[in-house]
Amino acid sequence: MATSADMLSAFRELTNSKQLERGELLELLRDGIHAALMKKYGPNVRFELNVDELQGTMSVMRLRQVVELVEDPSCQISVEEARFEDPDFQAGDVLEEEVPREAFGRLAVQAAKQRIIQRVREGERNRIRDEFANKVGELLSGEIQQIERGKFVIMLNRFREAEAIVPYREQNHREHFHQGDTIRAVLKRLEETPKGPRLILSRGDPLFVIALFKLEVPEIQQGIVEVRGIAREVGSRTKVAVISRDDAIDPVGACVGLKGSRVQAVVNELSGERIDIVPWSPDPERFARLALAPARVAKVFSDLNSKTIQAVVDEDQLSLAIGRNGQNVRLASELTGWKIDLYSSREWLERGGEGPLFALPTEEDDSETKVALAQLEGLSPELVAILDQAGYTTLKDVIDLEPEEIARIPGMMPPTVAELVRFLSELTEELPDGGDAPAA
Repeated sequence: MATSADMLSAFRELTNSKQLERGELLELLRDGIHAALMKKYGPNVRFELNVDELQGTMSVMRLRQVVELVEDPSCQISVEEARFEDPDFQAGDVLEEEVPREAFGRLAVQAAKQRIIQRVREGERNRIRDEFANKVGELLSGEIQQIERGKFVIMLNRFREAEAIVPYREQNHREHFHQGDTIRAVLKRLEETPKGPRLILSRGDPLFVIALFKLEVPEIQQGIVEVRGIAREVGSRTKVAVISRDDAIDPVGACVGLKGSRVQAVVNELSGERIDIVPWSPDPERFARLALAPARVAKVFSDLNSKTIQAVVDEDQLSLAIGRNGQNVRLASELTGWKIDLYSSREWLERGGEGPLFALPTEEDDSETKVALAQLEGLSPELVAILDQAGYTTLKDVIDLEPEEIARIPGMMPPTVAELVRFLSELTEELPDGGDAPAA
């Protein structure tokens, strides 16, 4: 069956528009012609397809086996009938005959067209799966093609055939987009539908914030800095916990950037959403202190059995620790994975004041002041080394020293004397009745 060059040209255009290889195009042609021949001759029809792209011609040769008794006319022909073509035909030979274009009826052509369309769609669906199956959590960008019942229908920049949407629940409702706007979102999941795979994008998921930091912070891209935890209330506030695999790199500083440039780029993309970046810690008590930032926490107690943290803050820090409508403590609790109960210093003293409000193992001796100086926050390593050299290793050893006694300690210099005096003074002010030592 000879065809004009226009037909092959149309197939080449299909190849380019649908990103098909030449081999895939020939498979599509073969499939379509097979469907047409089955419609015309029967289900077991055999044929050969010959394409000459230089000449712009295409021929289809129907193949039938010569047999004594025909059982399947779609792929067999009797010896007598075959000998009308060539008297030398014997049983077992194969008769080749070219199928004229006129032999294809309207229904056969329609069947070929439907098969080709079906194969093209299947190919597109497989390419979408292959392209995006491993890209969950990555940023994608595109144009809002349509806003339909609250969801955004997106035409992606790099894969226009993919169906991508941002559902209403995955949006930041403080943002306003219109049809034709360019939008960035994170790929949350690949969803299978009767029409094929659909990309579910999100601007409200914590993954979106992580993807933005990955874009802005090279250390995260390189794996030096890692986001260990994130808690987000869309459009309002996000807390991010980061850790560095290189001791020489400050993870918080890397994410903030010079003069806050990196974090500000993320904030701008989030339409002003506030971001708190804190260092991650394996110690739940220390992590809880950091997570409650910007509030300063005076004391922290943890109960491993109930995964509960009791945090004590000064009166002037209580509202800051709680946050608007409880947001700060709620996000801190989500970030750490522990339930955090906040108490003001006054409330804590009224309820007991000498330790955690839940039962913790206690010792008969004064164990609170036996904490090692090296474990205390607020003392420089130089001062701890001088005290250790002189035999002062615990808080109990120094807590009752007078300034004159501190000055007589071997190795003490005026700056280190002042540092220790100031530390003990602050400790005394916080605990006027001789309470616990600061948490290690």
